[in-house]
Amino acid sequence: MKINYLKKGVAFCLAFSMVGLFSCTDLEAIESDSDFDQEVGGIVMPDNPTELVEAAYNNLAIFTEQNNVYSLYQHTSDEMIPPTRGVDWGDNGVWRTLHAHTWDATHAHVLTAWNDMNQRLFATQVILAANPSVEQRADALFLQGFYTHKVLDLYGVVPFREFNDGVDDLPRVISRAEAIDQAIANVEEALPGLPSLAPGENFTGSKAAANLLLTQLYLNRAVYKADNPAGPYSFNNDDLMKVVEYADAIAEDGYKVDSNYFSIFEAGTNSEAILYSNNGTPQNRWFMTLHYNNNPSGWNGFASIAELYDSFEEGDPRFGTEAEPDGTEFSGIGTGFLQGQQVGDDGQNLTTRNGAPLVFTDDVSLAGAAEGAGVRVIKYHPGRSDKYIMMRYSEAMLNKAEALFRMGNTADALAVINGMRTARGGPQLANLDEAEMLDERAREMYWEMTRRSDQIRFGTFTGEGSTWTGKPDQSDDSRVLFPIPQQALDSNPNLTQNEGY
Repeated sequence: MKINYLKKGVAFCLAFSMVGLFSCTDLEAIESDSDFDQEVGGIVMPDNPTELVEAAYNNLAIFTEQNNVYSLYQHTSDEMIPPTRGVDWGDNGVWRTLHAHTWDATHAHVLTAWNDMNQRLFATQVILAANPSVEQRADALFLQGFYTHKVLDLYGVVPFREFNDGVDDLPRVISRAEAIDQAIANVEEALPGLPSLAPGENFTGSKAAANLLLTQLYLNRAVYKADNPAGPYSFNNDDLMKVVEYADAIAEDGYKVDSNYFSIFEAGTNSEAILYSNNGTPQNRWFMTLHYNNNPSGWNGFASIAELYDSFEEGDPRFGTEAEPDGTEFSGIGTGFLQGQQVGDDGQNLTTRNGAPLVFTDDVSLAGAAEGAGVRVIKYHPGRSDKYIMMRYSEAMLNKAEALFRMGNTADALAVINGMRTARGGPQLANLDEAEMLDERAREMYWEMTRRSDQIRFGTFTGEGSTWTGKPDQSDDSRVLFPIPQQALDSNPNLTQNEGY
């Protein structure tokens, strides 16, 4: 029987609300198949950790949305533009301000992302308080490390509450430098207790998932340890060797670069998918970009920009394939970057709502864009996809290549990248420098929520070079962090607003 976390005990409701983030009404949206039926020291204790763990993994579905967390990572980067087309996608500037780096502490997606992730971070504490098994404890620690990383990456601090803290105890605030070490400790403690899962339809944590997360944590540790969040960053060779070590460990469970890039995002199994979302589909990824008259009908929203698709060499299979209409449903949709005249499933040219040819053009502006402006992106094909990938092997290989590059081992870094390219029949890179390393990460991981962190780590997110299509002004260094939402500041005096807000 599904019940919400507030089923029993006013004290538990208050424990959540005192985080300074949520009302009890908000909390009822997060459900669990568990109950709370033990009282220890006045605290209502959770029961049935099995169902709590299941609920925690189901709640990864927030990452399948097109707004909130996803928008903070994607719309602020140089990979995606959210053009306003007439009155479409105006939404009081909520999308444009992200792209232009002019958001503030009242931004709706900044608040919702903060609430969503901190709520789920506390839910891991609930699991740990529920007398979990060894594997369930490992699941909780893995997810705790995962959410700690996301919160510190976006906001620079992590408000943390123990499950049995009193209702008058404000959450302590963990700094970036402390939080990254805590996240690493969580995941490394979880690692032995997680199962070894081969590639397949994996909806829960595993050793491979923990190893991939650890490559992310160690690769970005220098960023979070820096005195100035915008850098410069001093990368430690010991950390970078850990990236290599954990990336190599993933292959031991049978993971490898898949020979068909777009099959990674299709139904069925592949050799790359490490973790899927069990309670969210990839449909938003095609709805948010396709035109109203495509089949399926989309929302005519987000597009790519030239800085991304111009970085591909001719013959790179990751760029995509054209549609091959044969009369079957969704056969008029290609994969990768959709440019030019769009066609229906019958091969006939599609039109805009006004009857003009539906042509996806390279030219696109942030405001006043035409219906067809902007190259669209399809990784999850609507006719062949059914699951959303949270983690995949190629990111670990990119992290390994970057770690080798930062240690001065350019030859081995280039070999890793060219090995990935060879697996897919793509062209080889002749040379590797910092700009090419950053571009290669985009070519492999575009629209998968990695670009913002990559740009920050490589120093292109703010300052010189931080201009791109639709964003003519360089960004102030304060933009490497989002503001702490005003609602959270008002509720928890331990929080201090980030510089620049």
